[in-house]
Amino acid sequence: MTIKEVVRNYSKQLKDVTHIPAKEVEILICYILEKNNIWLHLNYNNEFSEIKQLEKLIEKRKKDYPLEYLIGRASFYGESFLVKENVLIPRPETELLVDNAVEILKDTKNKTVLEIGTGSGIISVMLALLIKEIKIIAVDINDDAIALAKENAKKHNVEDRITFIKSDLYTNISEDEEIFMTISNPPYIANNYKLPANVKYEPRNALFGGEIGDELLKNIIEETSKREIKYLLCEMGYDQKKPLENYLNNFSIKDYSFYQDYEKFDRGFTIEFK
Repeated sequence: MTIKEVVRNYSKQLKDVTHIPAKEVEILICYILEKNNIWLHLNYNNEFSEIKQLEKLIEKRKKDYPLEYLIGRASFYGESFLVKENVLIPRPETELLVDNAVEILKDTKNKTVLEIGTGSGIISVMLALLIKEIKIIAVDINDDAIALAKENAKKHNVEDRITFIKSDLYTNISEDEEIFMTISNPPYIANNYKLPANVKYEPRNALFGGEIGDELLKNIIEETSKREIKYLLCEMGYDQKKPLENYLNNFSIKDYSFYQDYEKFDRGFTIEFK
């Protein structure tokens, strides 16, 4: 079969798991052949001989196994990042969190940032690419995540500006560190929430934040306040704005704001402490 025929035939098998079945088959073919999309379309009428390898990938994808895990990479902020099992897959809405941090950091003298729950390292790496004078401490409790984040930092040549530490929130962070901003996309889903089929393959400890879901967020807010860090930027669940806003009454805060994601759901906040 030609590449064109393969895309047409195998996309039918993916129509129940994705709204872009043909595009996903193309991505899998590019992955197998180690080619880019431009090459693919220039060679659409060429014969494709790696059918068995493609069929194995298609079978996994039909079971809602994430495409990013199949090809080992994901796009974030226009850059390509390595992705592996047992580490959370980057989401487009997290780009907004990076945008908000850059807006604050670009005009500040102290550019020391702590990222809690670095995962694949996308936030820290992007901040290092966008803010050249930055110093970042990135923590996670997951050894696989730290190893992957280090790979991504090296891939993008910013490993000299990021220190990776295994830590549960602030536990292993010295109180002598003069941190200006903490940024985090922590687990914030309630423990009893039923995940979509495609998300069940991702690590639970990167998704679930407690019985209610906002427990970790509240812990981060409290500890950031105690440490007298100026800014805290976090992603959150779409239904957590009101309880978190009420919780902020317990702290000495100069200003705060919430923002929405691309679908107009409440998605995160910025806190400036006094």
